[in-house]
Amino acid sequence: MSEQHKVQARGLSVNRLAAPLVARLIDSAAVLGVEVARLDNGVTVVDGGIATRGSVAAGLLIGEICMGGLGEVRLSARTEETWTSWLDVSCAQPVLACLASQYAGWSLAASKEEAGGKKFFSLGSGPARALAGREDLFAELGYRDQADRGVLVLEVDRRPPPVVVDKILRDCGLVPEALTLVLTPTTSLAGTTQVVARVLEVAMHKAHELGFALADVVDGHASAPLPAPSPDGGVAMGRTNDAILYGGRVHLKVRGSDEAARDLAQRLPSSNSRDYGRSFADIFRDYEYDFYKIDPALFAPAEVWVSNLDSGRTWHAGALDMALLRRLWLDA
Repeated sequence: MSEQHKVQARGLSVNRLAAPLVARLIDSAAVLGVEVARLDNGVTVVDGGIATRGSVAAGLLIGEICMGGLGEVRLSARTEETWTSWLDVSCAQPVLACLASQYAGWSLAASKEEAGGKKFFSLGSGPARALAGREDLFAELGYRDQADRGVLVLEVDRRPPPVVVDKILRDCGLVPEALTLVLTPTTSLAGTTQVVARVLEVAMHKAHELGFALADVVDGHASAPLPAPSPDGGVAMGRTNDAILYGGRVHLKVRGSDEAARDLAQRLPSSNSRDYGRSFADIFRDYEYDFYKIDPALFAPAEVWVSNLDSGRTWHAGALDMALLRRLWLDA
């Protein structure tokens, strides 16, 4: 196994670290505007915005749950940036938090027959991914979690069917009472917030795609503007993507050669993409709603700093396009 991507976990368990945050989400359900229920088999389901209003505060907490308790997600106001609400994300273990936990990489699907008349699909994110280890990424990272409880976040507008819940339990090796599923439709306050909170994760995934040695990423901080959710699912998804593609700002601290750090800074921003410059909703529509037709270089933050701790040098590339975001989000 190549060492360039192996995470230094030092015995860290993303599910155990996230457990107190999950308990807080459940215990504060009424305050946060979420609802908690038990399935017939004993699995706990937290509704973050399907049949309840949810909240930005719930989304902040869910963002930290997604990062396996290894990151902080905070809301701030920055009127000087021409948009008032911003998310700040910071993490001292960005590879483990973002790629081994937060990344939405676990494909979960059921046919319409299995799902009771309507097909189901979701990409699971959060700590329970590291229990299942169903993605090739975990072999690259050299990480698997071991815990007796797990939590998985699904960006969906309905509960997963029993066949999907059973698969999650089986692959994670958990009894039903030990699994919590958090459901956050993008059309909700919590859903929009937890997706925009992935701004650092988007940068980490892009760095991985560019072939940068993940083991050399030491620390990360990121920010992005937080739009209002839309009741239209396509518009809501477009806004969360645009927040990162045109308003995301990331600062990575790395080790290694100056050449590698400079190359990462230059190649990372979304402006390197041929599809850059239009709303994501329009891009997605023009590609007939096929993610795989979109230029992969687009999935990146707008502005990047990369600092090499071995040399003390920093490189900067890209820029925010707040004018575009204001045109997309702000009614005259």
